[in-house]
Amino acid sequence: MTENSSAKQSAWARPPTSPGSGLDLSSARLLHADLSPAELVEHALARGEAQLASTGALVADTGQFTGRSPKDKYLVRNAASEGVDWGDVNQPVEQAQFDRLLADMTAHLAGMELYVQDLAVGADPAYQLGVRVVTEYAWHGLFAANLFRRPDAAGREPDWLVLDLPSFEADPARHGCRSTTAIMLDFERRLVLIANTEYAGEIKKSIFGVLNLALPRRDVFPMHCAANETDTGRVALFFGLSGTGKTTLSADPERRLIGDDEHGWSHEGIFNFEGGCYAKVVNLSAAAEPEIYSASTRFGAVLENVRLRAGREPDYADTSKTENTRSAYPLGFISNASTSGVGWPASDVVFLSADAFGVLPPLARLTVPQALYHFLSGYTAKVAGTERGVTEPTATFSACFGAPFMPLPPVEYAEMLRARLEEHGSRVWLVNTGWTGGGHGVGERIKLRHTRTMVRAALRGELDDADTYVDPVFGLHVPTLVPGVPAALLHPRGTWAEPADYDAAAANLAAMFRRNFERFAASAPADVAAAGPRP
Repeated sequence: MTENSSAKQSAWARPPTSPGSGLDLSSARLLHADLSPAELVEHALARGEAQLASTGALVADTGQFTGRSPKDKYLVRNAASEGVDWGDVNQPVEQAQFDRLLADMTAHLAGMELYVQDLAVGADPAYQLGVRVVTEYAWHGLFAANLFRRPDAAGREPDWLVLDLPSFEADPARHGCRSTTAIMLDFERRLVLIANTEYAGEIKKSIFGVLNLALPRRDVFPMHCAANETDTGRVALFFGLSGTGKTTLSADPERRLIGDDEHGWSHEGIFNFEGGCYAKVVNLSAAAEPEIYSASTRFGAVLENVRLRAGREPDYADTSKTENTRSAYPLGFISNASTSGVGWPASDVVFLSADAFGVLPPLARLTVPQALYHFLSGYTAKVAGTERGVTEPTATFSACFGAPFMPLPPVEYAEMLRARLEEHGSRVWLVNTGWTGGGHGVGERIKLRHTRTMVRAALRGELDDADTYVDPVFGLHVPTLVPGVPAALLHPRGTWAEPADYDAAAANLAAMFRRNFERFAASAPADVAAAGPRP
């Protein structure tokens, strides 16, 4: 199972045009190629990288970084990155700087044990990419094996290569980065370099960024969303930023899970990019989220930054390290997961916003222009206490519900969404999973059971002919009645003790939407620009 680098040298030889050209692993002491999950767990424990929980899951600490480092991500500016929307999200780096980083990381790996996994992304064989992940941590190898797919074709050559060395510190002066941490992508060499971060999510998200540039060039719409389907093949998509309930609501025992985070929408249908799920597990319980809980308590699952109680029992309520505790597990750990990872074109699209201001209705039907407006807005809200310095609800706008991963201008993705909605007649819903009766600290979080009831009714078509009213501020069509849900909940203004306070909060949030949308004024179509909150 373990081979030395000299024995692997000839097998790893690549022509100059292949991914990772210029990456020489011959100085590595050992190359552990395609170890099984059990072997990777063994190595991680023997090397002191992680602990084994009483449930059988592997528990790892990600060190200094408990989330992604978007300000440390860079794309090489060359012919292969033509069309990229350069700026704060897509920061350019020159080829020479990338090449120096590659050379220095190659020198750094001399004498190391490295873990190599040949994997793939894309459940649809027509669009699948092979990905070789090379990392110094066994648990990072297991993470990648859980989150990516096995190639459809045995012995497939990789299309991309990821070199992940958490122990290597980048040099800003030499490598063109801002700190000792760097995540750099070169679309010409098809190579990702990850330096000085133990957060395994960088491996997954870097390849997501690759697909977000590569697939539109093949007329496939890449999406940061979850997807599930009925037994009859009716597919629903769930878009939402972290903490809005995307993974929770898509893991519905009444529907088959296609995937929880990243998908493509071709003219033929939906396909999952991944082979696993990367779920938030703060306050995880068997009662509230049975599918995720069951998947996270199995041998082979990876828990990030979850504290262990006596007896090595996971304590999902302990946020002393971070609230961004995560579980990475294969899709097959979900009992009702799709085995194919593909589905028909979406019949329903759901946008999730955790509105901490308590203003948005819990459910609304959107027109196509409204759908594009809210897709470009990508709104949710951070609440007090979740991040240092956040003392009151703060609006967050992330275009396409995933701006850090979108290399192209957001309006290009929005127009792809429009084309799919119009081609397939998909219904679009806006769901507020946040607060009602007041903002955070005054009102209460909308109960998960009520959100589930509303979403299920919408997806079943039970609200297609329902009576609605038009929200006077946001212009949204809100059902007046959903069986099993308190009627008062559907009228946010009426849930506030002082309606005038609601009016002020709604006007404030509407102004935030309008200010945020100003950056799209020159590029968004007129019908989309007119579909936002009313002045």
